[in-house]
Amino acid sequence: MEIKIQAVHFDATEKLQEFATKKVEKLAKSYDDIQKVEVQLKVVKPQTALNKQTSITVTAPGCGAQFVEKTCDTFEEGIDLCVDAMRVKLTKMKEKSRNH
Repeated sequence: MEIKIQAVHFDATEKLQEFATKKVEKLAKSYDDIQKVEVQLKVVKPQTALNKQTSITVTAPGCGAQFVEKTCDTFEEGIDLCVDAMRVKLTKMKEKSRNH
């Protein structure tokens, strides 16, 4: 699984990148054949609450590209919420493919 982390309008710290990688790697438990995961971290309207936008795109055969996006106070919280939402989506896709 290839993981790409992109920071928009700021420089992501090593610690934040490691956190994102660790969380995203857990998605492999929900769906076996994930090829690529793109994590985009973006600061929108600096100096306001809820200004950290996190989006995750997962590409896997059989389910195409799945996308989730969350806006939170911290990137860690956004990554957690995105990974949880993506896990639900991937589990649903896995169930659908089993039923066919």
